[in-house]
Amino acid sequence: MGLAAAARAVGAAHPAAPPADAPVQAARTELLLDPATDEVQVQALPADTAVVLLIRHEGPGLRNKPRYVLQQYGANLHLRREVPVDIPPEYEVQRLCAEPGIVYALFRVRETTGKLLALAYDAHGGQVRLQPFDTKLCREVVGLKAMAGRLLANVTLTDQLHQTVLLLDVASGQFQFLPSLYEPLDTELTSVADRPAGHAEFVLSQSNGRKQRLQLKRLSAEHGQLLSSEFVQTESERSLLTAQLSPPEDTTARLLAGTYGLRDVHYAQGLFATDLTARAATAATGKPALRFYDFKRFKHFFDYLNPAREARLRDRTARREAREASPVHWHFHLLLHEMLRQPDGGYTLVAEVYTPQYNYSAYGSGMPLSPYSLTGRNAYNALGGYTPYSSYGSNRAFTGFRTSHVLVCGFDKRGNLLWDNTFVVGPGLVRSGLEEAVQPLVLADGHMVLAYLLDNELHYKRIRQGEPSPNDTKVELLTSANSQAEKVLDVQQPDLLPWGDNKFIASGFQRIKVDRGAERQVFFLQALTF
Repeated sequence: MGLAAAARAVGAAHPAAPPADAPVQAARTELLLDPATDEVQVQALPADTAVVLLIRHEGPGLRNKPRYVLQQYGANLHLRREVPVDIPPEYEVQRLCAEPGIVYALFRVRETTGKLLALAYDAHGGQVRLQPFDTKLCREVVGLKAMAGRLLANVTLTDQLHQTVLLLDVASGQFQFLPSLYEPLDTELTSVADRPAGHAEFVLSQSNGRKQRLQLKRLSAEHGQLLSSEFVQTESERSLLTAQLSPPEDTTARLLAGTYGLRDVHYAQGLFATDLTARAATAATGKPALRFYDFKRFKHFFDYLNPAREARLRDRTARREAREASPVHWHFHLLLHEMLRQPDGGYTLVAEVYTPQYNYSAYGSGMPLSPYSLTGRNAYNALGGYTPYSSYGSNRAFTGFRTSHVLVCGFDKRGNLLWDNTFVVGPGLVRSGLEEAVQPLVLADGHMVLAYLLDNELHYKRIRQGEPSPNDTKVELLTSANSQAEKVLDVQQPDLLPWGDNKFIASGFQRIKVDRGAERQVFFLQALTF
């Protein structure tokens, strides 16, 4: 493919002194790639201390077939292996995922409904397997997880009304739509994979428009057989909106934590948590003990407000409580990360608070319409995103999701809230899709770092349980240790992934100008160690 890779030492040249707790930028690799002709997907393999790139190069002219190559890098970001891959030109990559030692990519033919192609790359031996699937009914791939050589793909269907999970056996080429997970598009669906046990657990939302409950389903990863099913609900005015299960590696506890609404299935009023293992002790009622935590109970949730405004808000809620008036109804949307296990045996839940963003035009007719009133809480349409325009006209165009702050909570195994903290992010953190914008990294000492890339800067916050800490800590990514000054003129597609051992891996396209020299356009990988 003619890709030039250069490993660069970084850390000497910097326009300003970094913060005292800034990460070490010890390794960097640059590829001579251009976002106009190249696409790069990055998959971290923390257990193998490796990073795998899937690169698609589009040559000049319409008749030239796109070329694909897999590249594997080690801990020092030196190139370990490069493997060309023959992908038919009609396929486009949809998602990547991994399990220890293996990276998977799933491709789709846009012009032909249901045609998929799975790629499996063995990071130990370098072998590549390609497996086509003609599913007929699959329209969009909106999620992907790997488990013991099989892929669990969240897909939308050709009727544009439903979603399901597609089980793909990469070795045999067999596939199966899982009938027990055939749901409307607006259903919230999260999952955890228990690889040692060979099954996956799913959490689904079920709503009648006024109330919402959750259903938990456990399925065999080998055949997709439904092993168990249970409901979690409340008879009060609260609705359970969405939730995450604790990691299945811990067999002593089964914690479910998520968001709930108050007389509303569109907005979150707070968080709930419940110990599902306690159901055996409450078999007489069949109801788990649900613990509810209104946002006003969190010490740091409203840190995104200035102190005076927060004080007025808390004073108003306290006065309402004193006269036993109905509680303040909050209007928040939260995107939950998978729960993280802590060394002390508890769990940490990270939740991004976001709002949809729009551009308004003077041209168009009718009144703007909130997307939440179209198809449920997430207005999730068949394109796997928010409805981009008002149904009464085109005076409002959806542009993305802005993350305002990130709530971090610590729970014990029984669902008791131990501490909370908040990372207040800058105004420029906007994503086109409803996906994680901030990445958590659990450090060896049990503490956590929350971070994201914006332009050429790493913004981060150290979380030491509920202790206050600065929200505006940032450090510029270094491009070279040479004495010659370099300036990053442009950054495209910046991304950040946890890499284990106190490391993040940063990536993206950069256009770099050398003082009194030529510009270079590169794709970079950069190791950041806390």
